Amino acid sequence: MTPPSKNVRPSRPGPPRAAWPEAVRALGWLHTARFLTTAPELHFLPALDVPEIAFVGRSNAGKSTCINTLTQQNQLAFASKKPGRTQHINLFALGKQGVTDAVLADLPGYGYAAVPRQDKIRWQQVMANYLVTRENLRAIVLLCDPRHGLTELDEVLLEVIRPRVEEGLKFLVVLTKADKLTRSEAAKALAIMKLNAGGGEVHLFSATKRTGIEDVACLLWDWTHMAPAPESLKEPRAQNP
Repeated sequence: MTPPSKNVRPSRPGPPRAAWPEAVRALGWLHTARFLTTAPELHFLPALDVPEIAFVGRSNAGKSTCINTLTQQNQLAFASKKPGRTQHINLFALGKQGVTDAVLADLPGYGYAAVPRQDKIRWQQVMANYLVTRENLRAIVLLCDPRHGLTELDEVLLEVIRPRVEEGLKFLVVLTKADKLTRSEAAKALAIMKLNAGGGEVHLFSATKRTGIEDVACLLWDWTHMAPAPESLKEPRAQNP
């Protein structure tokens, strides 16, 4: 079968998405992810001139699993045995060795009951400030367990980012643990979330059944490379005091 052209994606039936040239490219790019830095507060984050993609979501929504699956690395994103206790923003650089052309930001999970209330409030404020003020933020990926739907905190987050999304910030809802759903349940969850996503993209995702991995990978590649990218950095620029 003749491989699909670079700009035309075949409709089903057709070759598996993983065989598409753009999927191979996107997954290879994500596999370059390596730890860049960690920060307990926003002012510790380096100022960067490359696109940044933030992963956010409720604790236990499968955020670490999603990041590790996309990057094909088992322990890149740390999955704490006590969800909600990891309270740092972790940055991972993407690009060929020695060069950074994009960054993944892993934000702490929120909403876990065992975390003291004052810590919840503090981190909700830190995350809100990050999502509103981070200048090089290009896209937000919200991880959501479709069995539970959007929580109150998820809806608060959507309200926080709405102005930036209206200005062009890319937004994706990843419905994790899709293997736990029947086909009809998955279709229903997808339809409902598309109504609630405010124009954002929505994809089903399962690390177990390898569902949605290539679609999400290609989307992240497109979002960080579709526009003229800022000059790649060989070393991150230090934040001004």
